Amino acid sequence: MSLTLSRKAQAVKPSSTLAITAKAKELKEKGIDVVGFGAGEPDFNTPENICDAAIKAIHDGFTKYTPAQGTLELRKAICEKFLQFNGLKYEPDQVVVSNGGKHSLTNIFTAILNPGDEVIIPAPYWLSYPEIVKLADGIPIFIKTDRKQNYKVTAEQIEAVCTDKTKALILNSPNNPSGMIYTREELEAIAEVAIKKDFYVVSDEMYENLIYGDDQAVSIASLNDEIYKRTITCSGVAKSYSMTGWRIGYTGSTKEIAKLMASVQSHQTSNPNSIAQKAAYEALVGPQDSVNRMKEEFNKRRDYMYERISGIKHISALKPQGAFYLFVDIGETLNLSYKGEIVGTVGNLAKILIEDFNVAVIPCDDFGFPDHIRLSYAISLEQIKKGLDRIESFANQLV
Repeated sequence: MSLTLSRKAQAVKPSSTLAITAKAKELKEKGIDVVGFGAGEPDFNTPENICDAAIKAIHDGFTKYTPAQGTLELRKAICEKFLQFNGLKYEPDQVVVSNGGKHSLTNIFTAILNPGDEVIIPAPYWLSYPEIVKLADGIPIFIKTDRKQNYKVTAEQIEAVCTDKTKALILNSPNNPSGMIYTREELEAIAEVAIKKDFYVVSDEMYENLIYGDDQAVSIASLNDEIYKRTITCSGVAKSYSMTGWRIGYTGSTKEIAKLMASVQSHQTSNPNSIAQKAAYEALVGPQDSVNRMKEEFNKRRDYMYERISGIKHISALKPQGAFYLFVDIGETLNLSYKGEIVGTVGNLAKILIEDFNVAVIPCDDFGFPDHIRLSYAISLEQIKKGLDRIESFANQLV
């Protein structure tokens, strides 16, 4: 056959996070004691009350199609959550429930982009952002941040790359992979640029419940009416309620954008999973004790991991304010030798760690930082200790 397959699909990079996680699982199935720092999901079970709601939905026969943009019951609950938690007033027809956060982003960019439109993506970024933008015929425009600015983009940097083709900015706070949070003052400055240059802000707030210490979540759409109109706020139940496999995400936006997203979704997937919608409703309106317990445990792990990393030679990190990742600078190791050979690249470092030390880490070249790795603390403290012992052993062998 000489038929040509989609060039757009062929240009998509496979997810390195999923690849690393799959490799770790494969080794574990062979009986090898692997510590996997790649997990982008909590290691806790979904809370029992949420599971019970799903079981009840099945027994009640709630297994049919729902409205394309989600049940009215769930959208009303999301509106209440937006109001109470984010200080945002959305009506149910401004909310679209999707099959997970990635699906929400796919809906957004399908709805707002035309071929050649530019989307600003600050680095470090979640590796799926540029691929989703490209699939929607957009052009990713990257802005590199640095450690001195806490890996956060400034309003001045954003304005400097704006062109007449700039359609949107992706803002992720708390950030994956850095764990950093934008302050109200930083968001106000960014909002001014968005209003002045007239582009959308896609505000990915998936980790909004996982913020530690005295830091507070601020939704950029809550700042004023003008930025509200230009913002699509994204969140979901995956990270906060340990519901990654349930695949429920949601957005708040103008009615016009929500209508377009719902229309696209109606053709692509019909509707979000009916049973998972009942579970998501219970997650939002039910007891929040389990969320607080998970957050407390994540905080303990964060503190421990940061202190340990701070004491390991050749690597360092800033203390994350949210999410459940440590963004580790391993630049110094790349010029050092292991077993007589220069480490060279972050990919080779990850290869050494998994093959010689049975530790799986996420190399961050696909996150825009080829001299960093991401370590998840969404694994048990016991596993964290064991894994960091192994990473320290590796670091001590570098010359």
